[in-house]
Amino acid sequence: MKKILLIVAVMLCVTTIYAQDILKQSKVSGSFQIDGNYYWEDEGIGITEESIDGQKFGSYGFGKVQYQLGNFTAGMRFEAYNTTPMSGFDDRVKGNGIANYFISYDDGTIGITVGDIYDQFGNGLIFRTYEEWSLGFDNSLRGMRAIFRPYNGVTFKGLYGKQRYYWALYGENIDKAEQRGQVRGIDGEWDLNQSISELKSSKFKATIGASFVSKYETGDHEEGTIIYHMPENVGAYAGRVNLGYGKFGLSAEYAHKINDPSFFNNWIYRDGEELLTSVSYSQKGLGMVLQFKRVDNMSFKSKRDASRNDLDIGFIPPINYTHTHSLPSMFQYATQPNGEMGVQFQVNYTIPKKTLLGGKYGTKLAFNYSQVNDIKRNPITVDGVEVPVDQPGTQGYDSPFFEFGNRVFFRDVNFEIEKKLNTKWNVTLMYINLHYDMEQIEGHEGAEDVEANFAFGEVIYKINRKHSVRVELQHMWDNISENYAINPEHPENYIKRGNWAAFLVEYTIAPKFFFSIADKYNYGNPISDNRDHYVTGSIGYIKDQTRIALSGGRQSQGLVCVGGVCREVPASSGVSITITTSF
Repeated sequence: MKKILLIVAVMLCVTTIYAQDILKQSKVSGSFQIDGNYYWEDEGIGITEESIDGQKFGSYGFGKVQYQLGNFTAGMRFEAYNTTPMSGFDDRVKGNGIANYFISYDDGTIGITVGDIYDQFGNGLIFRTYEEWSLGFDNSLRGMRAIFRPYNGVTFKGLYGKQRYYWALYGENIDKAEQRGQVRGIDGEWDLNQSISELKSSKFKATIGASFVSKYETGDHEEGTIIYHMPENVGAYAGRVNLGYGKFGLSAEYAHKINDPSFFNNWIYRDGEELLTSVSYSQKGLGMVLQFKRVDNMSFKSKRDASRNDLDIGFIPPINYTHTHSLPSMFQYATQPNGEMGVQFQVNYTIPKKTLLGGKYGTKLAFNYSQVNDIKRNPITVDGVEVPVDQPGTQGYDSPFFEFGNRVFFRDVNFEIEKKLNTKWNVTLMYINLHYDMEQIEGHEGAEDVEANFAFGEVIYKINRKHSVRVELQHMWDNISENYAINPEHPENYIKRGNWAAFLVEYTIAPKFFFSIADKYNYGNPISDNRDHYVTGSIGYIKDQTRIALSGGRQSQGLVCVGGVCREVPASSGVSITITTSF
């Protein structure tokens, strides 16, 4: 009996020591965020009891936790959306539960993940899953992914699964409106500099890769008396290369997708293709990038009748400048999967210190030119008869690969100067010339193009080591201003139009507090009832990894865009609070 007790005691001690050792090796991390909004009526900007339908309070939040022990990692994310239509989110985000979970093993050679997967192949042209909280967007893939790295610099991936569709179930026997196809993909990448010893210290850098992705979706599409027979397996392939030598860089990726009739392309059977290229030069004080992009019929979704920004398998990278200031950010560009051709040229140069124009600290200059046109579309001929462009059930059109269409969707020319005057003063000046096709980008029928100029100035004054003040002044000159003969059938097209003025004053007590007050005023709107002040005030507190921000006032109508993907935000008035923390 004593021997048995001794053995049990030894086993308990070993188990305790082992458990303590596991706890020491374990790592737990996570983050939480809660957003709350309270809206009130504001007839000055059209917010009435009817427009908010009595739903004055909206809230949404998430909490995610990740656990790691050696080569094993597991995590989950809980979400809760109790939001109102005024927030601009799709109403289908409402709900709560564990939206994401996974477990993975990766020893450097083999990696296996089961659960919800975020990944991308190359630039994401034919596969990218990600989530963007500010857009209410999540297209994660629930399934399995395997990674194999047989040699240094060589990586193979394979995955399959079904995409998240708000709170829809993942099974097969579900409501037709919630059904979506299976996604399967493989990817291979070879970094030559890691694999070939002679190239490890070379100025020449090279990486090549290739991908193949398919979706499997059954069923045909019926529209009236016409039945369109759909391809059940839709495949897409892509190849990419990244080259570098010293200060120069070149990257390119081409993708091709077989015929994929869908709601987005008006049910045509044309193949899709996309090309993204970039040439860069970089040295101390100077950086230049030239990009070119062509997109033709590249909407790639796991549900062919999806009509919004959901269930995207592929991703169309934007190449235009992203403005963060309040006035130009009202006219952000949303990528056009049915067709676009774009170029961007950007130069960043720092005038050296201790020169006439550089002064003591140097002067930063930045120039950016970006333009996106439609592609050229020519009618096709069937049995000697010319078929209208985008006729459902046909090949749609012909399009010369390198020919720009006449319609300009977006053009942005901007120039920025940033100058540190001394240890206390920093000044930034910016000029923007913008063309914006509101009808195409925002879907506002008959809306006139925006031709606008913006002036922006920012001054930062550091009072001392902790206290600083930042002041922004902005102005927009629009081609549509007061007394413009508007189209009375579409008054909604003029809410953002006309001349605007804006300012912001922010006071920071580092590292814990900030306070700000801002106003936007569209004093030149062609509709007098639209000439409103959008005053907002904010206060924030930061401690370690926790941030609390409280703001109140008016929000103007506009687009919230991240990476070329946008959602429309209606005008609102109220208060909001955001609490974020991580550990």
